[in-house]
Amino acid sequence: MFEALLRRMMAPAPNRLPDPEAHLALAALLVRIARADNDYSVAEMARIDRVLSSHYTLSPFAAAKLRAEAEVLEAEAPDTVRFTRALKEAVAHEDRAGLMQSLWAVALADGNRAAEEEQVLRLVANLLGLTDRDSALARQAVQRGGL
Repeated sequence: MFEALLRRMMAPAPNRLPDPEAHLALAALLVRIARADNDYSVAEMARIDRVLSSHYTLSPFAAAKLRAEAEVLEAEAPDTVRFTRALKEAVAHEDRAGLMQSLWAVALADGNRAAEEEQVLRLVANLLGLTDRDSALARQAVQRGGL
């Protein structure tokens, strides 16, 4: 399953991913953000599960299962650009700020604002067609208690 998804994501002009694969791509990107600082904490895993449960109306068990699949995919995937491109195609522009909030929620879940995570988030925001200001507003919303 992962090999086929990775091939589609690596294609020069990939087609839009069907929902299950787009969900897996988002989950893998959330895992990539959490792992960016080489400290993949239980708090970050729990936050990923909550984000996935909220976004896709999943049970806690189903969200944890999706996260576990995403952990495998993220470890096999070569770059962040492919995940982001797949998500950009799958998520309407007006909904990408919410996606950015989810990414920030995971990055901040462990109470540490790591430079490595911020670097990946800045790249992702740009690739999603969002500005630094959009990303900052998403971060501020999370810090005020969003997600």
